[in-house]
Amino acid sequence: MRVGAACICDKRGLAVQFFDTIFNYINDLTWGWALVPFLVVIGVFFTAASGFVQFRFFKRMFGVLWGDEDGDPSKISAREALFVSVGGRVGGGNIAGVAVAITAGGPGAVFWMWAIALVGMCSGLVEATLAQAYKRTEPNGDYRGGPAQAIIHGLGENYRWLALIYAVCLIAAFAIGFNAFQGNTVAGAEADSLGIPRYVTGIVLAAATGFIVFGGIHRIAKVSDVIIPIMAFGYIGMALVVMLINITALPAVLWDIVANALGIREAVAGGIGAAVSNGLRRGLFSNEAGLGSAPNVAATAYVRHPVSQGITQSFSVFIDTMIICSCTAFVILLGDVYQPGQEGVDGVILTQQSIVDHLGAWAQYYLTAAIFLFSFSSIIYNYYLGENALDFMTDKPSALQILRVVIIAIVFIGAVAPGATAVFNFSDPMMGILAVVNLLALMMLFPIALRLINDFRGQLAAGIKRPVFDPKKFPDLDTDPTAWPDAK
Repeated sequence: MRVGAACICDKRGLAVQFFDTIFNYINDLTWGWALVPFLVVIGVFFTAASGFVQFRFFKRMFGVLWGDEDGDPSKISAREALFVSVGGRVGGGNIAGVAVAITAGGPGAVFWMWAIALVGMCSGLVEATLAQAYKRTEPNGDYRGGPAQAIIHGLGENYRWLALIYAVCLIAAFAIGFNAFQGNTVAGAEADSLGIPRYVTGIVLAAATGFIVFGGIHRIAKVSDVIIPIMAFGYIGMALVVMLINITALPAVLWDIVANALGIREAVAGGIGAAVSNGLRRGLFSNEAGLGSAPNVAATAYVRHPVSQGITQSFSVFIDTMIICSCTAFVILLGDVYQPGQEGVDGVILTQQSIVDHLGAWAQYYLTAAIFLFSFSSIIYNYYLGENALDFMTDKPSALQILRVVIIAIVFIGAVAPGATAVFNFSDPMMGILAVVNLLALMMLFPIALRLINDFRGQLAAGIKRPVFDPKKFPDLDTDPTAWPDAK
């Protein structure tokens, strides 16, 4: 019996090793050398070809906070869609990822995170605009769309296979893989700082997830509309206190960021190369611009013109990287915990120790609460991405119920079994394939996005303060007229 059991274990080990090799190979083909430069080049091209649209419409971005696009109260508002997407973009990468980027690339990595965010704002605008243009009205009156629908209705049925690849990767990467990691992150933080057993955190997190996901997109939007402002403003407020305490050191930190980014001063081995690579990669992982995830949420919003939600999602990228990630960077760089060139430092620990260094021991409990909110908002966001992908693949109600149960179980497993998340190492390569598919579709559909942007600009130039999309002006596009009730 012992020999038989050993053989079974060996076979399982070989199977895990085989799939791990495959996923690492896919990861190397995508994130390893091609995808990051591709995302940067496409973002720069979109920015130049659109006439720097993200900067031209920058002032309009803030209008969503005051309800400029509010309309039918039964629909998901532009602001609710903004907060859901911010909740998804803002996660562990804003706390741990920034610390990892600084440790590996020095302070200069922050500069390149900012640079990729300014470029990514345009990619986010383009992909959200297309998702809005091709959204469909559901029987219950809600809107649904995203890159999969944009591929089918924008490129044609011949590309359904591409949309299916996208949908499968979206479920695998976000709904399953990343939710396991989020559950693991929360449980680990709660256990380390508060001594709460992992299974207790797992039960609470799974129960909260179940309550939200069984309520559908409306409950997700309502919850996000409450917890995201609390999460964001609380974290920003803490960082502002740290900056005020260290106001005299702030100019020197800003100079370090610029000097290390441009190679004037070398902080880590690898110099400017390490700063660029780590800053770009962590920035893209954090704000997800061009990766094809946020457009699924963008398509749910009621707006008068597709570009309006594109501007809103561009603002989401700005909030994620230029504000939240910057808060973490300043907390770390203004403290004494971070030492240039240090290796083997866990990202969350570096951020936590830096906050404690500035504000005292109580601050670690504050960060634990922030991690919980950051991760929970990401979980419900990731779930909706999976729901939207599944809806594209099948219209069977039972499939949706199964997905919800699976997500709740995945969150619990990720929380209670620290080593179990190694099984979900397919997330990064799946997201790599997802991004490649999305970028290919964006390149082919960019002329349509540019037409929509020019239509929006034309209406503004004609004195129309709130442009309206009229499907009859674009008869060649496979749009859903019922999704645009404001059209004449």
